[in-house]
Amino acid sequence: MLVVSYDISNDKLRTRFAKMLTKSGGVRLQYSVYEINNSKRIQDLLRVKIESEFRKSFDGGDSIFIFETEMQNAVKYGNAIHRDQDLVFFD
Repeated sequence: MLVVSYDISNDKLRTRFAKMLTKSGGVRLQYSVYEINNSKRIQDLLRVKIESEFRKSFDGGDSIFIFETEMQNAVKYGNAIHRDQDLVFFD
């Protein structure tokens, strides 16, 4: 799993970046933090896309962090506790 955090000053670029993360299977954890729990191939394609399509557009104040994690030692509080649980709805 990847956790991608970003701070991008340009509104259009930030919107494109967030949409790209969502299309790659990303789930928004916080406003600028996404969880990508997808295959290794999709994760690698995501890195290539960031490098080839976005990197040249970042300015000196922008930052992107990609964290690789196995979630074995993750501690969750609040709403985050329920993200990995299936929800069951009854009629």
